[in-house]
Amino acid sequence: MSQVSRTHSPSGPHGDVHRPFRSLPHRTPRSLPRLGRLLVVAGSLLAAGSVSAVPAAAGPAVLPLLSDGAGGDHLTVTVRHAGGTADGTYELDCHPGRGSHPDVGGACAALDRNTRWGRDTFAPVPDGSVCTMQYGGPATAHVTGTWAGRPVDATYDRGNGCRIARWDRLVPFLPEVGP
Repeated sequence: MSQVSRTHSPSGPHGDVHRPFRSLPHRTPRSLPRLGRLLVVAGSLLAAGSVSAVPAAAGPAVLPLLSDGAGGDHLTVTVRHAGGTADGTYELDCHPGRGSHPDVGGACAALDRNTRWGRDTFAPVPDGSVCTMQYGGPATAHVTGTWAGRPVDATYDRGNGCRIARWDRLVPFLPEVGP
């Protein structure tokens, strides 16, 4: 038996193009499975400008974290030698934001902004990094708790350019420290 395929030959600016012709049934959003409808709605919101996406050049997409508050994200940060009223131990819950942190909304926004799918928000500076030999002061911070469903036990200092940049990415979760 030989196989026969139907082809469609549209004429266009590039001449005749031969490609298999296959008629697909028309599907409306109502006829799509639930996930398909959600994707259609998400695409519509994106096209309408109701939501935004991070450009590919900016790295992985930022994922806002949603929590019902039942055993969700909770962090304790202890800051030392930052000066002024910045020193102390603060509690922070996000989604909804609450706690003893001096800037709950700003702290949660900084954490959300730095949370990326597949990456540790609190990862240390990678071994072998080339960092400027500058000193950002004696400030230190210790963060413990749970964020994005993962346990956190991270330390921060301002001992070189990479560590300063790592600290500054989380301001105002970590206090802004002057030169």
